[in-house]
Amino acid sequence: MASRDTPPATSYAPPDVPSGVVAVLLTIPFAFFLPELVFGFLVWTLVAATHVEEPLLQGWVLYVSLTSFLISLMFLLSYLLGFYKRFESWRVLDSLYHGTTGILYMSAAVLQAHATIMSEHKNENLYYINTAASFFAFLTTLLYILHAFSIYYH
Repeated sequence: MASRDTPPATSYAPPDVPSGVVAVLLTIPFAFFLPELVFGFLVWTLVAATHVEEPLLQGWVLYVSLTSFLISLMFLLSYLLGFYKRFESWRVLDSLYHGTTGILYMSAAVLQAHATIMSEHKNENLYYINTAASFFAFLTTLLYILHAFSIYYH
């Protein structure tokens, strides 16, 4: 009886979506997940480790990086657990999410770079942490944009 309540798995999943942990992590569009998560984690931990001089600027950076980290983690888990097989428009959703996140991350990276420039003459140690956060924010932006285009063109 319980099997009737759950919707059956459909054949909407594209045939080129790999199955298995290693296959997902080594296939090009999906291989961007781990670097996005690692560098995104570095962005929000580095920003959180600084003395926030401009709460509005760095608050946006924290919001974008932390939210993107959590949603990307959910996307990765959904690919690893096979949830994508139940939905027809999964690839479109994935591409739109990563494209939108790339744009939001670009705005956050620019604001973090501005906060870095403003902290240049205040505290040298915090300046170096802000510089690293800016670098990883731009790198994460690039990864999200590459992921969106690789999903779109794949």
